[in-house]
Amino acid sequence: MSCAHLAKRFHQLGGQPPMTFLGEILTDRPLFNVIVENRGAGCLPAATVGQSPNSRRERMDEAKLMEFVGQAVGDVGAMLGGAMVVIGDKLGLYRAMNGAGPLTAAELAARTGTAERYVREWLSAQAARGYVTYEGDGKFTLPDEHAIPLTDETSPACVIGAFEIALGSVYATDTIADRFRSGEGFAWGAHHQHVLGGCERFFKPGYLNHLASSWIPALDGVEAKLKVGARIADVGCGHGASTLLLAEAYPESTVVGFDGHDGSVQAARKRAADAGLADRVDFDVATASTFSGTYDLVCFFDCLHDMGDPAGACRHVLERLAPNGTLMLIEPYANDDLADNLNPVGAAYYAFSTLLCTPCSLSQEVGAALGAQAGEARLREIVTGAGFSSLRRVAETPFNIVLEAKP
Repeated sequence: MSCAHLAKRFHQLGGQPPMTFLGEILTDRPLFNVIVENRGAGCLPAATVGQSPNSRRERMDEAKLMEFVGQAVGDVGAMLGGAMVVIGDKLGLYRAMNGAGPLTAAELAARTGTAERYVREWLSAQAARGYVTYEGDGKFTLPDEHAIPLTDETSPACVIGAFEIALGSVYATDTIADRFRSGEGFAWGAHHQHVLGGCERFFKPGYLNHLASSWIPALDGVEAKLKVGARIADVGCGHGASTLLLAEAYPESTVVGFDGHDGSVQAARKRAADAGLADRVDFDVATASTFSGTYDLVCFFDCLHDMGDPAGACRHVLERLAPNGTLMLIEPYANDDLADNLNPVGAAYYAFSTLLCTPCSLSQEVGAALGAQAGEARLREIVTGAGFSSLRRVAETPFNIVLEAKP
């Protein structure tokens, strides 16, 4: 059987559910034998130098091999599927399908001002991934349970921003590959705009639903201060989503957002003005080691691990805290042991960390490169080593841990 025949047989089986696909390959002995025998013929990678193909074949777990092939094929679909989700979000396709019942490609195209042929192919891809349901007769529906994660950015279940930041991250694949060789970093602000906007959209639903309702109240004595009037610093504020939420929740307090990226600060200032909060919110260009002022609460929202010198940043916070002040750290959820992070959330965070967080830290002085899965124990070493007397976990979500540090 030639490579061309092998590819044809894979195509014939590939439209079936994954387990059926694998089962048919595993029971088709001639097909499986050709997969192994063609490893050196351009169909599959050749055997390792020094080992004969036959000896490796004898030791090979056939089921494990084909299980991995199925996983890899699924991952290719997932990688491309992420781009499909961003298209659906950008063009309003999901929003137009939300609650609309079965729609044809032509009907969806008419609702969104898009071309029917493109929409038909997109709907087919989404149905293959299970994001929309194919009802037959050319009609598709968006299940209500899928609509919330894909359209409702006020819900803690919303994941649409994760797809945008993921897509933006892979734009830098070639650049990051070069950094693997050189060891140099790559600044956060140098990434595609999808990274900057997608990061905010990914984390904001969690902040919106938990910050004022559970995270701040879990801090020792902080909520009472903010209600009567206190000073808050939001360090690494990006476009100001968390800063503005704090200002809205605690109108008696003054909030200052700091970020080292000038473009983000400009965007944050505009948002504050548009929201009518410019009198109580200010934004300045400064890093975690250079921001000025004295504050009752300093916040690091999902950014300490991105910093080149997180210990230095924590030491600087100590200098800027008012008496009995508090540092609140929100970090990506992670366990201390790598083995406990080998799950879908960990897989996403480790990949984000490879493309975004680690290069960002390495682009700065010190370059500690904590990574997005540092874990509480490592964070404790950093914070207490910088001079804080205590660090405790006060809250958590599937995506974040919330830590309180006291001088």
